[in-house]
Amino acid sequence: MAEASGLFAAYSFVHQQFMNSSFDNDEKTVVWQAINVENSCHYCVLTHTGIAKMMKVDDAITEALRNETPLPFDKLAALRTFTLIVVCERGVVNEAQMQAFLNAGYTQRHVLEVILGQAQKVMSNFTNHVAHTPVDAPFQAFEWHKKA
Repeated sequence: MAEASGLFAAYSFVHQQFMNSSFDNDEKTVVWQAINVENSCHYCVLTHTGIAKMMKVDDAITEALRNETPLPFDKLAALRTFTLIVVCERGVVNEAQMQAFLNAGYTQRHVLEVILGQAQKVMSNFTNHVAHTPVDAPFQAFEWHKKA
């Protein structure tokens, strides 16, 4: 990103806005990792595993996200499902999908904050794909491969 100062500035701004969202640390991790895993980001899945540990997110949540297995809490499962709908359907969410997300305890603000998280991850995931970003030494211990 350093070669495109506009991209770096935009990423930094969007990251800060997502950090200031109404999501708690578990929920931020769900949004980030659901997108990282869906996009098969070799760099972000590992770094967000380390970041989740620093944020004191339960390892059971992190491992479920990395391994695409059920999450330990229904509300977080609804957030992952909704996040993946936003990603995979390019923001086209039907009424039943929206209502399921709202019924899980989320709000219209959360809908928009998922989109904010998606915007952040598009910049980082896609940059890491094209740049083949090497994984920093502290995060190499969190090796990951997308399920086939």
